[in-house]
Amino acid sequence: MTNMKRIYYLQRIILSVLLLLPLSGCFDSDINRKMYEADDSEMQRENHIVGATLRVMQGLVSPTHEHLYQFMDAMVGGAYGGYMEGIVDTWVMKFSTFNPEQGWLKSPFADPITDLYPQYLKMLSVTDDPVALALGKILRVCVMHRVTDIYGPIPYSQMLSNDNLGENLSVPYDSQEQVYTQMLKELEEADKVLEENKDLSSEAFRKLEDLYYGNISKWRKFLHSMQLRIAMRMSYVNPTEAQRIAENAVAAGVIEANEDNAMLHVAENRSELLFNNWSDYRISADMVSVMKGYEDPRLDVMFVKGINTVEVGGEKQEVNDFYGVRIGIFTEKKDDMINLYSKQIISSTDPYLWMNAAEVTFLRAEGALHGWNMGGEPQALYEKAIALSFDERGAKGADKYVKDAEKKPVKYVDPMGAYSADAVSEITIAWEQGSGKEIFERNLERIITQKWIAIFPLGLEAWAEHRRTGYPRLLPAVENKDPNNSVDVTIGPRRLPYPADEYNSNGANIAKAVQMLGGADAAGTPLWWDAKDHSVENN
Repeated sequence: MTNMKRIYYLQRIILSVLLLLPLSGCFDSDINRKMYEADDSEMQRENHIVGATLRVMQGLVSPTHEHLYQFMDAMVGGAYGGYMEGIVDTWVMKFSTFNPEQGWLKSPFADPITDLYPQYLKMLSVTDDPVALALGKILRVCVMHRVTDIYGPIPYSQMLSNDNLGENLSVPYDSQEQVYTQMLKELEEADKVLEENKDLSSEAFRKLEDLYYGNISKWRKFLHSMQLRIAMRMSYVNPTEAQRIAENAVAAGVIEANEDNAMLHVAENRSELLFNNWSDYRISADMVSVMKGYEDPRLDVMFVKGINTVEVGGEKQEVNDFYGVRIGIFTEKKDDMINLYSKQIISSTDPYLWMNAAEVTFLRAEGALHGWNMGGEPQALYEKAIALSFDERGAKGADKYVKDAEKKPVKYVDPMGAYSADAVSEITIAWEQGSGKEIFERNLERIITQKWIAIFPLGLEAWAEHRRTGYPRLLPAVENKDPNNSVDVTIGPRRLPYPADEYNSNGANIAKAVQMLGGADAAGTPLWWDAKDHSVENN
Protein backbone atom coordinates (compact mmCIF):
# COMPACT_ATOMS: atom_id res chain seq x y z
CA MET A 1 0.00 0.00 0.00
CA THR A 2 2.84 2.36 0.90
CA ASN A 3 4.62 1.69 -2.39
CA MET A 4 1.42 2.30 -4.33
CA LYS A 5 1.00 5.63 -2.59
CA ARG A 6 4.60 6.59 -3.39
CA ILE A 7 4.17 5.63 -7.05
CA TYR A 8 0.92 7.59 -7.20
CA TYR A 9 2.53 10.61 -5.61
CA LEU A 10 5.52 10.54 -7.95
CA GLN A 11 3.17 10.25 -10.91
CA ARG A 12 1.47 13.44 -9.73
CA ILE A 13 4.83 15.19 -9.47
CA ILE A 14 5.83 14.06 -12.96
CA LEU A 15 2.55 15.30 -14.37
CA SER A 16 2.90 18.67 -12.68
CA VAL A 17 6.46 19.03 -13.97
CA LEU A 18 5.41 18.18 -17.52
CA LEU A 19 2.73 20.84 -17.35
CA LEU A 20 5.36 23.39 -16.35
CA LEU A 21 7.68 22.53 -19.24
CA PRO A 22 7.54 23.95 -22.76
CA LEU A 23 6.13 21.52 -25.32
CA SER A 24 9.61 20.88 -26.74
CA GLY A 25 10.94 19.87 -23.32
CA CYS A 26 11.74 16.34 -22.19
CA PHE A 27 11.67 14.52 -18.87
CA ASP A 28 14.23 12.19 -17.38
CA SER A 29 12.81 9.70 -14.93
CA ASP A 30 15.97 9.82 -12.79
CA ILE A 31 14.85 12.87 -10.84
CA ASN A 32 17.36 12.32 -8.04
CA ARG A 33 20.41 12.64 -10.30
CA LYS A 34 23.18 14.92 -9.01
CA MET A 35 23.03 18.50 -10.30
CA TYR A 36 26.55 18.25 -11.75
CA GLU A 37 25.46 15.21 -13.77
CA ALA A 38 22.54 17.03 -15.42
CA ASP A 39 22.61 18.71 -18.80
CA ASP A 40 21.53 22.32 -19.29
CA SER A 41 17.87 21.58 -19.93
CA GLU A 42 17.63 19.36 -16.85
CA MET A 43 19.29 21.99 -14.67
CA GLN A 44 16.87 24.60 -15.91
CA ARG A 45 13.96 22.29 -15.17
CA GLU A 46 15.25 21.46 -11.68
CA ASN A 47 15.99 25.08 -10.86
CA HIS A 48 12.52 26.06 -12.00
CA ILE A 49 10.90 23.52 -9.70
CA VAL A 50 13.17 24.31 -6.75
CA GLY A 51 12.52 28.02 -7.17
CA ALA A 52 8.77 27.47 -7.47
CA THR A 53 8.63 25.32 -4.35
CA LEU A 54 10.83 27.65 -2.31
CA ARG A 55 8.64 30.60 -3.22
CA VAL A 56 5.43 28.79 -2.25
CA MET A 57 6.98 27.81 1.08
CA GLN A 58 8.22 31.37 1.64
CA GLY A 59 4.69 32.59 0.96
CA LEU A 60 3.43 30.61 3.97
CA VAL A 61 5.73 32.05 6.64
CA SER A 62 3.81 35.32 6.72
CA PRO A 63 1.04 34.29 4.34
CA THR A 64 1.10 36.12 1.02
CA HIS A 65 -2.40 34.86 0.25
CA GLU A 66 -4.68 37.54 1.62
CA HIS A 67 -7.30 35.18 3.05
CA LEU A 68 -4.86 33.03 5.00
CA TYR A 69 -3.12 36.21 6.16
CA GLN A 70 -6.48 37.45 7.37
CA PHE A 71 -7.23 34.32 9.37
CA MET A 72 -3.80 33.92 10.93
CA ASP A 73 -2.18 37.34 11.19
CA ALA A 74 -5.15 39.70 11.42
CA MET A 75 -8.00 37.81 13.05
CA VAL A 76 -5.88 35.75 15.46
CA GLY A 77 -2.53 37.48 15.74
CA GLY A 78 -3.90 40.99 15.36
CA ALA A 79 -6.52 40.56 18.09
CA TYR A 80 -4.64 38.35 20.54
CA GLY A 81 -1.36 40.20 20.04
CA GLY A 82 -3.06 43.50 20.89
CA TYR A 83 -2.51 45.10 17.49
CA MET A 84 -5.85 45.44 15.71
CA GLU A 85 -9.54 44.64 15.69
CA GLY A 86 -11.88 43.75 12.88
CA ILE A 87 -14.67 46.26 12.35
CA VAL A 88 -16.94 44.23 10.07
CA ASP A 89 -20.46 44.52 11.46
CA THR A 90 -21.57 41.08 10.22
CA TRP A 91 -18.94 39.24 12.28
CA VAL A 92 -20.86 38.12 15.35
CA MET A 93 -18.71 35.03 15.98
CA LYS A 94 -15.01 35.87 15.91
CA PHE A 95 -11.63 35.22 17.49
CA SER A 96 -11.48 38.47 19.45
CA THR A 97 -14.56 37.48 21.45
CA PHE A 98 -13.31 33.86 21.74
CA ASN A 99 -16.20 32.28 19.82
CA PRO A 100 -15.01 31.95 16.21
CA GLU A 101 -16.92 29.93 13.69
CA GLN A 102 -15.67 26.37 13.23
CA GLY A 103 -14.63 27.14 9.68
CA TRP A 104 -12.41 29.92 10.98
CA LEU A 105 -10.66 27.54 13.37
CA LYS A 106 -9.75 25.19 10.55
CA SER A 107 -7.80 27.55 8.32
CA PRO A 108 -4.87 28.47 10.65
CA PHE A 109 -4.38 24.77 11.37
CA ALA A 110 -5.01 22.92 8.12
CA ASP A 111 -4.02 25.40 5.43
CA PRO A 112 -0.34 25.92 6.36
CA ILE A 113 0.17 22.17 6.74
CA THR A 114 -1.60 21.03 3.59
CA ASP A 115 -0.09 23.85 1.53
CA LEU A 116 3.47 23.36 2.79
CA TYR A 117 4.13 19.64 2.65
CA PRO A 118 3.29 18.88 -0.98
CA GLN A 119 5.76 21.59 -1.99
CA TYR A 120 8.41 20.39 0.43
CA LEU A 121 8.03 16.81 -0.74
CA LYS A 122 8.18 17.92 -4.35
CA MET A 123 11.52 19.57 -3.70
CA LEU A 124 12.81 16.48 -1.87
CA SER A 125 11.86 14.44 -4.92
CA VAL A 126 13.46 16.58 -7.61
CA THR A 127 16.75 17.68 -6.06
CA ASP A 128 19.42 16.60 -3.67
CA ASP A 129 21.20 19.95 -3.75
CA PRO A 130 22.17 20.41 -0.08
CA VAL A 131 21.62 24.18 0.02
CA ALA A 132 18.16 23.94 -1.53
CA LEU A 133 17.20 21.27 0.98
CA ALA A 134 18.63 23.32 3.86
CA LEU A 135 16.55 26.34 2.83
CA GLY A 136 13.48 24.12 2.59
CA LYS A 137 14.17 22.78 6.07
CA ILE A 138 14.45 26.31 7.50
CA LEU A 139 11.17 27.31 5.87
CA ARG A 140 9.40 24.23 7.20
CA VAL A 141 10.48 25.22 10.72
CA CYS A 142 9.38 28.84 10.23
CA VAL A 143 5.89 27.85 9.06
CA MET A 144 5.30 25.10 11.59
CA HIS A 145 6.67 27.15 14.47
CA ARG A 146 3.75 29.50 14.03
CA VAL A 147 1.26 26.62 13.91
CA THR A 148 2.54 24.91 17.05
CA ASP A 149 2.55 28.22 18.92
CA ILE A 150 -1.12 28.66 18.03
CA TYR A 151 -2.36 25.16 18.92
CA GLY A 152 0.32 23.26 20.87
CA PRO A 153 0.80 19.61 19.83
CA ILE A 154 0.71 19.24 16.02
CA PRO A 155 1.50 16.57 13.43
CA TYR A 156 5.18 17.09 12.70
CA SER A 157 7.73 14.29 12.79
CA GLN A 158 5.52 11.82 10.93
CA MET A 159 4.31 14.20 8.25
CA LEU A 160 7.23 13.03 6.12
CA SER A 161 6.87 9.32 6.87
CA ASN A 162 6.42 6.74 4.13
CA ASP A 163 2.88 6.14 5.30
CA ASN A 164 1.82 9.73 4.78
CA LEU A 165 3.83 11.61 2.13
CA GLY A 166 2.27 14.85 3.35
CA GLU A 167 -1.03 14.20 1.64
CA ASN A 168 -3.28 14.42 4.71
CA LEU A 169 -3.32 15.27 8.39
CA SER A 170 -4.38 11.85 9.66
CA VAL A 171 -1.08 11.15 11.36
CA PRO A 172 0.00 11.08 15.01
CA TYR A 173 0.78 14.35 16.77
CA ASP A 174 3.98 15.31 18.53
CA SER A 175 3.90 17.12 21.84
CA GLN A 176 4.98 20.73 21.58
CA GLU A 177 8.19 19.90 23.42
CA GLN A 178 8.92 17.22 20.82
CA VAL A 179 8.13 19.64 18.00
CA TYR A 180 10.53 22.22 19.45
CA THR A 181 13.26 19.60 19.87
CA GLN A 182 12.88 18.49 16.27
CA MET A 183 12.75 22.04 14.92
CA LEU A 184 15.97 22.96 16.71
CA LYS A 185 17.62 19.79 15.42
CA GLU A 186 16.61 20.66 11.86
CA LEU A 187 17.92 24.20 12.19
CA GLU A 188 21.26 22.82 13.38
CA GLU A 189 21.37 20.49 10.38
CA ALA A 190 20.54 23.30 7.99
CA ASP A 191 23.15 25.55 9.57
CA LYS A 192 25.85 22.93 9.09
CA VAL A 193 25.02 22.75 5.38
CA LEU A 194 25.00 26.52 4.98
CA GLU A 195 28.30 26.81 6.82
CA GLU A 196 29.84 24.24 4.48
CA ASN A 197 28.55 26.31 1.54
CA LYS A 198 29.20 29.76 2.99
CA ASP A 199 31.33 30.74 -0.02
CA LEU A 200 28.61 29.82 -2.51
CA SER A 201 27.90 32.72 -4.84
CA SER A 202 24.52 34.36 -4.33
CA GLU A 203 23.96 33.84 -8.05
CA ALA A 204 23.22 30.16 -7.36
CA PHE A 205 19.91 31.00 -5.68
CA ARG A 206 19.42 34.67 -6.51
CA LYS A 207 16.54 33.95 -8.89
CA LEU A 208 15.10 31.09 -6.84
CA GLU A 209 14.05 32.76 -3.60
CA ASP A 210 12.85 36.22 -2.59
CA LEU A 211 14.04 36.68 0.99
CA TYR A 212 17.81 37.16 0.68
CA TYR A 213 18.21 36.39 -3.03
CA GLY A 214 20.71 33.62 -2.41
CA ASN A 215 22.91 35.44 0.12
CA ILE A 216 24.01 32.53 2.33
CA SER A 217 25.57 34.80 4.96
CA LYS A 218 22.26 36.56 5.55
CA TRP A 219 20.36 33.28 5.57
CA ARG A 220 22.65 32.06 8.35
CA LYS A 221 22.05 35.19 10.41
CA PHE A 222 18.32 34.67 10.03
CA LEU A 223 18.63 30.99 10.97
CA HIS A 224 20.57 31.84 14.13
CA SER A 225 18.01 34.53 14.95
CA MET A 226 15.25 31.92 14.65
CA GLN A 227 17.20 29.73 17.07
CA LEU A 228 17.36 32.68 19.47
CA ARG A 229 13.62 33.36 19.11
CA ILE A 230 12.77 29.70 19.78
CA ALA A 231 15.22 29.49 22.68
CA MET A 232 13.69 32.51 24.38
CA ARG A 233 10.27 30.94 24.05
CA MET A 234 11.60 28.10 26.23
CA SER A 235 13.03 30.40 28.89
CA TYR A 236 10.39 29.68 31.55
CA VAL A 237 10.01 25.96 30.92
CA ASN A 238 13.64 24.92 30.29
CA PRO A 239 15.93 27.87 31.12
CA THR A 240 19.16 25.87 31.05
CA GLU A 241 18.62 24.57 27.52
CA ALA A 242 17.24 27.92 26.43
CA GLN A 243 20.41 29.66 27.61
CA ARG A 244 22.65 27.16 25.83
CA ILE A 245 20.83 27.52 22.52
CA ALA A 246 20.59 31.30 22.79
CA GLU A 247 24.25 31.80 23.60
CA ASN A 248 25.34 29.52 20.76
CA ALA A 249 23.06 31.35 18.32
CA VAL A 250 24.40 34.78 19.26
CA ALA A 251 27.99 33.54 19.10
CA ALA A 252 27.35 32.15 15.61
CA GLY A 253 26.01 35.50 14.39
CA VAL A 254 22.46 36.89 14.40
CA ILE A 255 20.72 39.79 12.66
CA GLU A 256 22.20 43.00 14.05
CA ALA A 257 21.56 45.56 11.31
CA ASN A 258 18.41 46.57 9.46
CA GLU A 259 20.05 45.76 6.15
CA ASP A 260 19.85 42.10 7.20
CA ASN A 261 16.17 42.17 8.20
CA ALA A 262 14.16 39.20 6.99
CA MET A 263 11.76 40.85 4.53
CA LEU A 264 10.02 38.81 1.85
CA HIS A 265 9.85 40.77 -1.40
CA VAL A 266 6.77 40.17 -3.51
CA ALA A 267 5.28 41.50 -6.72
CA GLU A 268 2.16 42.55 -4.82
CA ASN A 269 1.58 42.67 -1.09
CA ARG A 270 -2.05 41.63 -0.95
CA SER A 271 -2.35 41.92 2.82
CA GLU A 272 -2.86 45.64 2.23
CA LEU A 273 -6.34 44.80 0.92
CA LEU A 274 -7.46 44.09 4.49
CA PHE A 275 -6.68 47.62 5.61
CA ASN A 276 -7.19 49.73 2.48
CA ASN A 277 -9.60 48.27 -0.08
CA TRP A 278 -11.66 46.18 2.33
CA SER A 279 -11.24 48.46 5.35
CA ASP A 280 -11.86 45.51 7.65
CA TYR A 281 -9.32 46.33 10.38
CA ARG A 282 -8.24 49.29 12.46
CA ILE A 283 -5.46 49.56 15.04
CA SER A 284 -6.08 48.78 18.68
CA ALA A 285 -6.82 50.93 21.67
CA ASP A 286 -3.76 49.33 23.28
CA MET A 287 -1.43 50.63 20.59
CA VAL A 288 -2.84 54.14 20.90
CA SER A 289 -2.73 54.11 24.71
CA VAL A 290 0.93 53.09 24.78
CA MET A 291 2.35 55.06 21.87
CA LYS A 292 0.41 58.27 22.52
CA GLY A 293 1.41 58.08 26.16
CA TYR A 294 5.05 57.87 25.13
CA GLU A 295 4.56 60.58 22.47
CA ASP A 296 6.25 58.05 20.23
CA PRO A 297 7.63 59.59 17.00
CA ARG A 298 6.95 56.32 15.19
CA LEU A 299 3.19 56.90 15.35
CA ASP A 300 3.26 59.23 12.37
CA VAL A 301 5.18 56.81 10.17
CA MET A 302 3.28 53.68 11.19
CA PHE A 303 -0.36 54.75 11.23
CA VAL A 304 -2.88 57.01 9.53
CA LYS A 305 -4.74 59.49 11.70
CA GLY A 306 -8.48 59.13 12.04
CA ILE A 307 -11.00 61.92 11.61
CA ASN A 308 -13.31 62.66 14.54
CA THR A 309 -16.08 65.23 14.22
CA VAL A 310 -16.64 67.08 17.51
CA GLU A 311 -18.73 70.04 18.58
CA VAL A 312 -16.81 73.05 19.87
CA GLY A 313 -18.69 76.22 20.83
CA GLY A 314 -21.77 75.04 19.03
CA GLU A 315 -19.85 74.35 15.82
CA LYS A 316 -18.72 71.03 14.38
CA GLN A 317 -15.00 70.60 13.85
CA GLU A 318 -12.88 67.77 12.50
CA VAL A 319 -10.09 66.59 14.79
CA ASN A 320 -7.35 64.50 13.23
CA ASP A 321 -5.69 62.19 15.74
CA PHE A 322 -4.75 58.59 16.38
CA TYR A 323 -7.80 56.62 17.49
CA GLY A 324 -7.82 52.92 18.28
CA VAL A 325 -10.56 50.31 18.63
CA ARG A 326 -11.07 48.25 21.77
CA ILE A 327 -10.43 44.61 20.99
CA GLY A 328 -13.31 42.25 21.65
CA ILE A 329 -16.22 44.52 20.79
CA PHE A 330 -19.16 43.94 18.48
CA THR A 331 -19.32 46.46 15.66
CA GLU A 332 -22.68 48.13 15.19
CA LYS A 333 -21.97 49.93 11.92
CA LYS A 334 -18.73 49.53 10.02
CA ASP A 335 -19.20 52.64 7.87
CA ASP A 336 -19.13 54.82 10.99
CA MET A 337 -15.72 53.47 11.95
CA ILE A 338 -13.73 53.35 8.72
CA ASN A 339 -12.57 56.97 8.69
CA LEU A 340 -12.81 57.53 12.44
CA TYR A 341 -10.29 54.95 13.61
CA SER A 342 -6.64 54.77 12.59
CA LYS A 343 -5.17 52.15 10.28
CA GLN A 344 -1.66 51.00 9.55
CA ILE A 345 0.28 52.55 6.70
CA ILE A 346 0.77 49.81 4.12
CA SER A 347 0.91 49.59 0.35
CA SER A 348 0.96 46.83 -2.25
CA THR A 349 4.68 47.42 -2.84
CA ASP A 350 5.73 46.71 0.74
CA PRO A 351 7.59 43.50 1.59
CA TYR A 352 6.36 41.11 4.28
CA LEU A 353 8.23 41.38 7.57
CA TRP A 354 9.43 38.10 9.10
CA MET A 355 12.00 39.34 11.59
CA ASN A 356 13.93 42.56 12.13
CA ALA A 357 17.13 43.56 13.86
CA ALA A 358 15.17 45.32 16.60
CA GLU A 359 13.42 42.10 17.63
CA VAL A 360 16.67 40.15 17.70
CA THR A 361 18.37 42.83 19.78
CA PHE A 362 15.45 42.92 22.22
CA LEU A 363 15.78 39.13 22.52
CA ARG A 364 19.44 39.60 23.34
CA ALA A 365 18.56 42.29 25.88
CA GLU A 366 16.19 39.90 27.63
CA GLY A 367 18.78 37.14 27.62
CA ALA A 368 21.33 39.52 29.10
CA LEU A 369 18.78 40.51 31.74
CA HIS A 370 18.71 36.82 32.73
CA GLY A 371 22.51 36.84 32.95
CA TRP A 372 23.17 35.04 29.67
CA ASN A 373 26.09 35.93 27.42
CA MET A 374 24.38 37.93 24.68
CA GLY A 375 27.34 40.01 23.54
CA GLY A 376 26.35 43.09 25.50
CA GLU A 377 24.74 44.47 28.64
CA PRO A 378 20.93 44.49 28.89
CA GLN A 379 20.52 48.27 28.99
CA ALA A 380 22.83 48.88 26.04
CA LEU A 381 21.09 46.20 23.98
CA TYR A 382 17.65 47.55 24.95
CA GLU A 383 18.55 51.07 23.85
CA LYS A 384 20.22 49.79 20.68
CA ALA A 385 17.06 47.86 19.79
CA ILE A 386 14.93 50.98 20.13
CA ALA A 387 17.36 52.91 17.94
CA LEU A 388 17.21 50.15 15.32
CA SER A 389 13.42 50.35 15.30
CA PHE A 390 13.48 54.13 14.88
CA ASP A 391 15.94 53.81 12.02
CA GLU A 392 13.89 51.09 10.34
CA ARG A 393 10.75 53.22 10.50
CA GLY A 394 12.52 56.42 9.49
CA ALA A 395 11.65 58.16 12.78
CA LYS A 396 13.80 60.69 14.60
CA GLY A 397 14.56 61.24 18.27
CA ALA A 398 15.56 57.80 19.56
CA ASP A 399 18.32 59.20 21.82
CA LYS A 400 15.86 61.44 23.67
CA TYR A 401 13.14 58.78 23.70
CA VAL A 402 15.21 56.11 25.49
CA LYS A 403 16.08 58.53 28.33
CA ASP A 404 12.46 59.47 29.10
CA ALA A 405 11.65 58.30 32.63
CA GLU A 406 8.35 60.17 32.97
CA LYS A 407 5.96 59.32 30.15
CA LYS A 408 3.61 56.37 30.58
CA PRO A 409 0.73 54.82 28.66
CA VAL A 410 -2.34 57.05 28.87
CA LYS A 411 -6.02 56.46 29.36
CA TYR A 412 -7.77 55.22 26.25
CA VAL A 413 -10.53 57.58 25.17
CA ASP A 414 -12.93 56.02 22.69
CA PRO A 415 -13.97 58.66 20.14
CA MET A 416 -17.38 56.95 19.93
CA GLY A 417 -17.70 57.17 23.70
CA ALA A 418 -18.52 53.53 24.41
CA TYR A 419 -15.34 51.75 25.49
CA SER A 420 -12.98 54.23 27.17
CA ALA A 421 -10.67 52.70 29.79
CA ASP A 422 -7.80 53.59 32.07
CA ALA A 423 -4.31 52.53 31.02
CA VAL A 424 -3.41 49.08 32.31
CA SER A 425 0.33 49.78 32.56
CA GLU A 426 2.45 52.46 34.18
CA ILE A 427 5.74 51.37 32.69
CA THR A 428 8.09 54.13 31.55
CA ILE A 429 10.68 53.98 28.78
CA ALA A 430 14.05 54.66 30.43
CA TRP A 431 15.99 51.68 31.78
CA GLU A 432 15.81 51.31 35.56
CA GLN A 433 19.03 50.80 37.48
CA GLY A 434 19.31 48.37 40.37
CA SER A 435 18.60 44.74 41.11
CA GLY A 436 15.92 42.62 42.68
CA LYS A 437 12.83 40.87 41.36
CA GLU A 438 10.67 43.97 41.04
CA ILE A 439 13.23 45.94 39.04
CA PHE A 440 13.94 42.85 36.93
CA GLU A 441 10.24 42.52 36.14
CA ARG A 442 9.83 46.20 35.29
CA ASN A 443 12.81 46.12 32.93
CA LEU A 444 11.42 42.95 31.36
CA GLU A 445 8.14 44.80 30.80
CA ARG A 446 10.09 47.61 29.13
CA ILE A 447 11.84 45.19 26.79
CA ILE A 448 8.69 43.35 25.76
CA THR A 449 6.58 46.51 25.43
CA GLN A 450 9.14 48.16 23.18
CA LYS A 451 9.59 44.95 21.19
CA TRP A 452 5.81 44.81 20.77
CA ILE A 453 5.93 48.24 19.13
CA ALA A 454 8.97 47.39 17.03
CA ILE A 455 7.71 44.14 15.50
CA PHE A 456 4.30 45.41 14.41
CA PRO A 457 2.42 43.86 12.57
CA LEU A 458 3.75 40.42 13.63
CA GLY A 459 0.70 39.67 15.74
CA LEU A 460 1.32 35.97 16.25
CA GLU A 461 4.79 36.68 17.59
CA ALA A 462 3.42 39.46 19.80
CA TRP A 463 0.74 37.10 21.14
CA ALA A 464 3.29 34.38 21.89
CA GLU A 465 5.49 36.80 23.79
CA HIS A 466 2.49 38.21 25.66
CA ARG A 467 1.54 34.71 26.75
CA ARG A 468 5.12 33.86 27.70
CA THR A 469 5.91 37.00 29.71
CA GLY A 470 2.57 38.67 30.46
CA TYR A 471 3.72 41.78 28.58
CA PRO A 472 2.78 44.15 27.21
CA ARG A 473 -0.17 44.58 29.52
CA LEU A 474 -3.27 44.63 27.33
CA LEU A 475 -6.78 45.89 27.89
CA PRO A 476 -9.14 42.97 28.54
CA ALA A 477 -11.49 41.94 25.75
CA VAL A 478 -14.84 43.68 26.10
CA GLU A 479 -16.91 40.61 25.25
CA ASN A 480 -15.99 37.10 26.38
CA LYS A 481 -18.11 34.60 24.47
CA ASP A 482 -15.83 31.60 25.02
CA PRO A 483 -18.18 28.57 24.78
CA ASN A 484 -15.92 26.65 27.18
CA ASN A 485 -15.75 29.49 29.70
CA SER A 486 -11.99 28.89 29.84
CA VAL A 487 -10.53 32.31 29.01
CA ASP A 488 -9.45 34.66 31.78
CA VAL A 489 -9.62 38.06 30.06
CA THR A 490 -7.02 39.51 32.44
CA ILE A 491 -4.35 37.36 30.78
CA GLY A 492 -6.12 36.56 27.50
CA PRO A 493 -6.47 33.33 25.49
CA ARG A 494 -3.60 30.86 25.58
CA ARG A 495 -4.20 28.94 22.33
CA LEU A 496 -6.77 28.05 19.69
CA PRO A 497 -8.89 24.91 20.02
CA TYR A 498 -8.42 22.27 17.32
CA PRO A 499 -10.90 22.40 14.43
CA ALA A 500 -13.87 20.04 14.47
CA ASP A 501 -12.61 18.36 11.29
CA GLU A 502 -9.75 16.84 13.25
CA TYR A 503 -12.18 15.08 15.55
CA ASN A 504 -14.11 13.75 12.55
CA SER A 505 -11.16 12.56 10.48
CA ASN A 506 -8.34 11.99 12.96
CA GLY A 507 -10.15 11.06 16.15
CA ALA A 508 -7.64 8.70 17.77
CA ASN A 509 -4.70 11.01 17.17
CA ILE A 510 -6.50 14.15 18.31
CA ALA A 511 -7.45 12.40 21.55
CA LYS A 512 -3.76 11.73 22.21
CA ALA A 513 -2.92 15.32 21.28
CA VAL A 514 -5.30 16.64 23.92
CA GLN A 515 -3.65 14.33 26.46
CA MET A 516 -0.29 15.85 25.49
CA LEU A 517 -1.81 19.30 25.93
CA GLY A 518 -2.41 18.52 29.58
CA GLY A 519 -5.78 20.21 29.73
CA ALA A 520 -9.01 20.71 27.88
CA ASP A 521 -9.01 21.48 24.17
CA ALA A 522 -9.99 25.05 24.95
CA ALA A 523 -8.68 28.56 24.45
CA GLY A 524 -7.76 28.93 28.12
CA THR A 525 -5.39 25.93 28.29
CA PRO A 526 -1.71 27.01 28.34
CA LEU A 527 0.90 25.61 25.98
CA TRP A 528 4.03 23.73 27.05
CA TRP A 529 6.26 26.81 27.15
CA ASP A 530 3.59 29.01 28.81
CA ALA A 531 4.98 28.28 32.27
CA LYS A 532 5.40 31.66 33.96
CA ASP A 533 3.42 32.45 37.08
CA HIS A 534 1.30 35.24 35.66
CA SER A 535 0.31 36.51 39.07
CA VAL A 536 3.75 38.16 39.02
CA GLU A 537 2.84 40.79 36.45
CA ASN A 538 -0.87 40.91 37.27
CA ASN A 539 -0.18 42.03 40.82
